[in-house]
Amino acid sequence: MEEMVLLRHGETEWSRTGRHTGRTDVPLTPRGEEQAKALIPVIAESPFERVVVSPARRATRTADLAGLGSYEVDPDLWEWDYGGYEGVSTPDIRKDRPGWYLWRDGVIPGETPGESAAEVGARADRVIERCARARGRVALVAHGHLLRVLTARWLRLPPQDGRLFKLDTGTYSRLSYEHGEPVIRTWNAPVTGP
Repeated sequence: MEEMVLLRHGETEWSRTGRHTGRTDVPLTPRGEEQAKALIPVIAESPFERVVVSPARRATRTADLAGLGSYEVDPDLWEWDYGGYEGVSTPDIRKDRPGWYLWRDGVIPGETPGESAAEVGARADRVIERCARARGRVALVAHGHLLRVLTARWLRLPPQDGRLFKLDTGTYSRLSYEHGEPVIRTWNAPVTGP
C-alpha cells in the first residue's frame, strides 16, 4: 500500500456538542456537509485503489459529498461502542465519575455492553491488514476515536495511545511509510471552507 488517507466525517450535532456518538446514527449538520464537500480537492489529488467507509450515515454521506463515488462499507470502521456513555458528554460523565478519561477508564454497559480500547484496536488491526494488501492509495472514511486507535495501531502502539492524536471533524490525515516503517505523513489537516 502506498498510503492510507483517513477522512473523519463532517460535523454532527452530537460531535458539535461533545456527546459520545458511537452507534447512534446521527446525520451531518449543514456545516458538516460543507466540511465533507471541502474534502473534494484532497480526494481529487490521485485515484484510490480502495475506499472503505463506516456503515454510519455520517460517514457514507461524507464519502458521497467528498466525491468518493464507489466504496466498500466495513462494519469494523464503526466508531467505538460507548455503551452506557452513548450520547453523554465527558463533562456530564465526570459529574458521577470525577476525572473520568475514556482512554484510561473505559465505558460502562448500557443498551450495549460497550467496548474496551483493546476491542476497538482489534477492529482497527483487521482494517489495516485488509487495506495493506492494496498496491496504491487507500481511503478510509470513519470516526474520531476509531481513526485515532487505528493510527496508534498503524504505528505499532497500544490502542490506548490513540489518545495522543486529536482529530477534528471534516479533516484528513495520511498514514504512509518511511524506509519501510509506518509513519504519519499528515495529521488532522483542515481544508478550506467552514
